[in-house]
Amino acid sequence: MAIQKILICDDAPADLASIRQILQTTECILIEATDGAEALKKAKAEKPDVIFLDIVMPGMDGFATCRALHEDADTKHIPVIFISSKNQKADKVWAQMQGAKDLIGKPGDAKEILAALAAL
Repeated sequence: MAIQKILICDDAPADLASIRQILQTTECILIEATDGAEALKKAKAEKPDVIFLDIVMPGMDGFATCRALHEDADTKHIPVIFISSKNQKADKVWAQMQGAKDLIGKPGDAKEILAALAAL
């Protein structure tokens, strides 16, 4: 899969900046959102090739966002990779049940994030 556009969603500015810095090395177009509702809107409008999504966010959390993405015909094909502090085995299983391709524990290093992207 040729990745050209990536949506990053995280409510923590420091985590968003860290993920952005790692993904800038890919030379892809990066789109950012700070909550689940904004991520849904941007996913529909921008049609990213992949979404990196936090789980713990105010309002619509990442699990609900992932479910909504996969229930919508316009966005159900977009792979979701969670990057979250929720990194227990049960969280990984639940993430997969919501339709996610992977779950990376925060803070997530460059090697792990880029490997998950390459695996798509």
